[in-house]
Amino acid sequence: MAAARTPRGAAGTGGAWGKRRGGGSGRFGRSVRAVGRALRFPVTAAARSIRKATHAHGAGESGLGKLIELHAVNGAGDVMITVALASTVFFSVPTDEARGRVALYLAITMAPFTVLAPVIGPLLDRLPHGRRAAMAGAMLARALLALIISGAAATGSLELYPAALGVLVASKAYGVVRSAVVPRLLPPRFSLVKANSRVTLGGLLATGVAAPIGAGLQALGPRYPLYGAFVIFIAGTVLSFTLPPKVDSAKGEAFALLAADERQQEQTGKRPGLRTVGAAVTHALAANASLRWLSGFLTFFLAFLLREHPLTGSSAAVSLGIVAVSAGAGNAVGTAVGAWLRSRAPELIIVVVVAFVLGAAITAAVFFGAFLVACLAAVAGFSQALAKLSLDALIQRDVPELVRTSAFARSETLLQMAWVLGGAVGIVMPLNGTLGLCVAAAILTAGWLLTTRGLLASARHGGTGHPRVA
Repeated sequence: MAAARTPRGAAGTGGAWGKRRGGGSGRFGRSVRAVGRALRFPVTAAARSIRKATHAHGAGESGLGKLIELHAVNGAGDVMITVALASTVFFSVPTDEARGRVALYLAITMAPFTVLAPVIGPLLDRLPHGRRAAMAGAMLARALLALIISGAAATGSLELYPAALGVLVASKAYGVVRSAVVPRLLPPRFSLVKANSRVTLGGLLATGVAAPIGAGLQALGPRYPLYGAFVIFIAGTVLSFTLPPKVDSAKGEAFALLAADERQQEQTGKRPGLRTVGAAVTHALAANASLRWLSGFLTFFLAFLLREHPLTGSSAAVSLGIVAVSAGAGNAVGTAVGAWLRSRAPELIIVVVVAFVLGAAITAAVFFGAFLVACLAAVAGFSQALAKLSLDALIQRDVPELVRTSAFARSETLLQMAWVLGGAVGIVMPLNGTLGLCVAAAILTAGWLLTTRGLLASARHGGTGHPRVA
């Protein structure tokens, strides 16, 4: 009996030990899963919050939410390449040599782009059935070019410059197509101004998050931000094809004759351009071009000026960071105000914001100093964002729906060219803050004087259509 009990006792003991071991293993497994859930929670919670924000108010059903996410990916990838190029072309050499490098960069990239830019819009305008493919192609091209730049940055090869041109062209091509896509994805009772502000704000937030990450990767080595850009743009290539199929539909659209007089076309044999959209849109586009010119000018002029003469008590990198953050914050605030503001006179908004930034430029030129330069960057960002949303409102109001998509693409092309020209002027200007800002104020004054009268006249007459601004 003892012998009989011993195995049972042994078995019982083993069974109890096995249970204890099994229970311990189960508790350990549950602990591991709990830790895993805790680590995943911030990521998944952030992803759910982002998805909830981007898909709110019908944006998820219409496909606008996916475009917001795609534009955020685009902004993050672009800023990664910008960080890498700035460190390679600008910060890695003395100021005089850096100026020569950037001048070469402009000559090889910006000059050809001014020739290519007028072609990009009309070319994409004629490919309405391939918009998703065009956006995916722009993403994939930048992913591959990021790898080329990563090799050129390490060796100092001249391949850097044509690759940078390719990145610029692909980025601007994406911007043109995006402008054409937004009107196709409007949720019900959703204004184009609000849609554009959401898309733009998504890109700005992504840029703000990606910029410090890119700087951290740059600290590891010059190639790492470009590797990050490669991964981001590959993701963007995939996301481009998740947009709704209606993006590729040209149903209900026509080319940008833009309310042209058919008799004029028959008599001259020439196809009318943007001048045929009406006085309000034409003047608003000219005013926006002056603001976009200012943006390009300040980008390059202040980059060299602050490197040679940093803000008081700061290094060159910190000075540039302060100005960049000020401009980004101003742009974000302007975008948010544009989405919130309800106005039936976008013409007045444009007149006021151009006058606002003109006053800031004159003040900064006369009393040149660190605080005023940062204020000018913030005001310029704010004014550019609000003026662009007002231009969107005018196109939505005054341009027939049949050609509205094409009008957005062509107007965006003109604004991109204005930015390039401003950058070219900024790079050749002497490094004198007062002189540079006086030139900027003079250009803004010309743009404001040439457009104010037409915009005010349009505001008095209430435009040519029925306002729908929100």
